[in-house]
Amino acid sequence: MKLFNFTINPRELRQKLGMNQQEFWTKIGVTQSGGSRYESGRSMPKPVRELLRLVHVEKIDLSKVKKEDFEIIEYLKAEHPDLYRNLRKAIKSKRRKEDGAEKG
Repeated sequence: MKLFNFTINPRELRQKLGMNQQEFWTKIGVTQSGGSRYESGRSMPKPVRELLRLVHVEKIDLSKVKKEDFEIIEYLKAEHPDLYRNLRKAIKSKRRKEDGAEKG
């Protein structure tokens, strides 16, 4: 499964979010100077790209993620696939309603 199938321009994303380099890059554990190099075109390692996507695109607060959460997800997928699918559908529906409320 390929999680990262599009290119993110970190400078454009940071500016769109209205953040300075220090705020933006610190959230994913990258120094401001390292982030500046990535914004200037230096190749970003895949783990950094994934963290950027998770934190700034998917809006996941990494401080709240626990190993146990992933274990629960894997258990649900393997042992209760119908429940897992239903929960995913419910979350997507909730997200669409919330997004619609923000726009309207």
